[in-house]
Amino acid sequence: MDAMGRLAVSIQEQIAFTKEDYQEIGVMAPLWHDTASVVRNSAAQFNAPEVHFDIALEGVEVYADPLITKVIYNLIDNALRHGRHVTWIGFSYQRSEKGLVIICEDNGVGISYEDKHHLFIRGFGKNSGLGLFLIREILAITGTTIVETGEPGKGARFELTWPVGQYRILPAAS
Repeated sequence: MDAMGRLAVSIQEQIAFTKEDYQEIGVMAPLWHDTASVVRNSAAQFNAPEVHFDIALEGVEVYADPLITKVIYNLIDNALRHGRHVTWIGFSYQRSEKGLVIICEDNGVGISYEDKHHLFIRGFGKNSGLGLFLIREILAITGTTIVETGEPGKGARFELTWPVGQYRILPAAS
């Protein structure tokens, strides 16, 4: 296949990817989501018996677009796909002056300092180049931000920050 043919196939795959998975961005109203359930349901979709999932989000709810499930799924998928030797993926939370930070981290190879600056730019990446870009767009609907703060060689670490008023922690989880 020549360069033009490969480009046409790539464009076709990107259109199919975005149409199938993300055509509903912003269409449905945000709702409250039980984060532990969202993560457990997303993790269950992977056949990865060698990976231990550590989910410390009981009682934490976030106000988010219904596509939050795609956000979590994509973060897990990226860890398994690009982390090379991932055996652990953790989800936890902490409060900050900005709001509630949900942390998704793994013990893979991490992300280079150079790549960190481009992660959320449309077209950057090893597959469609849309996954992390669309994750950021989905989260932005409710004012949520995402950054990658991991150390190269020690795993990726994504911090998703929900502003005050966009999360709640049930009393038993405090």
